[in-house]
Amino acid sequence: MSIPTPLVVPALKRHTATVIVAHGLGDSGAGWMFLAENWRRRNKFDEVSFIFPSAPSIPVTINMGMRMPGWYDILSLSDINQRSEDEAGIKRSMEYFHGLIKQEMDKGIPSNRIVIGGFSQGGAMSLLSGVTSPNKLGGIFGLSCYLLLQNKIREMVPEDNPNKDTPIFMGHGDADPVVRYDWGQRTAGKLQEWGWKVDFKTYQGLPHSADPEEIEDLEAYLRSRIPPLGDKEETSGSL
Repeated sequence: MSIPTPLVVPALKRHTATVIVAHGLGDSGAGWMFLAENWRRRNKFDEVSFIFPSAPSIPVTINMGMRMPGWYDILSLSDINQRSEDEAGIKRSMEYFHGLIKQEMDKGIPSNRIVIGGFSQGGAMSLLSGVTSPNKLGGIFGLSCYLLLQNKIREMVPEDNPNKDTPIFMGHGDADPVVRYDWGQRTAGKLQEWGWKVDFKTYQGLPHSADPEEIEDLEAYLRSRIPPLGDKEETSGSL
């Protein structure tokens, strides 16, 4: 199964941080490049390289087996506590995202200056890949998403749980007809119950999409997690 080469918006100044943004089912990395383009126009995050990976084309069960870009197969739209999951596909994509993080570290970016996040299916993958990462990350975010492998996820977390104190940002519209709002609420609640620090924000009337208010909140979150360093060197975090 071939995964397309990610799209990259390079840092304009000295590269000190990286943000990985994963798209949802049926989309591509190009569909989320507007984030970087918006911030570039406003001279935000000039030290950040943005990576927009694209999922491979796979048969998707809920779409009658039609092929489309997806990080894993979706077998049903039943409740997240009861649904069957494509565990093999989920774990394969998790390893891919762990590999993207490692590639950035190999370029000299400290792990605590790397943020992973995404929307819908990409957000679900980012939450899983973030909390199971063997490296201390700068941040983890998920928009309009839910928890994968919830009965196994704690077994997949490294013993030292390097991201137990990494703040997680979640946003969800309360009018989402695709990924139900209560799925997002329950995901945040479950992660908090297990000890992670989650900031869950609700966007009134928002369907299965992102809006300017949510993007502003995401921008504030990223500013807090990967502030510009200028000429300073960052020495903490894994290398």
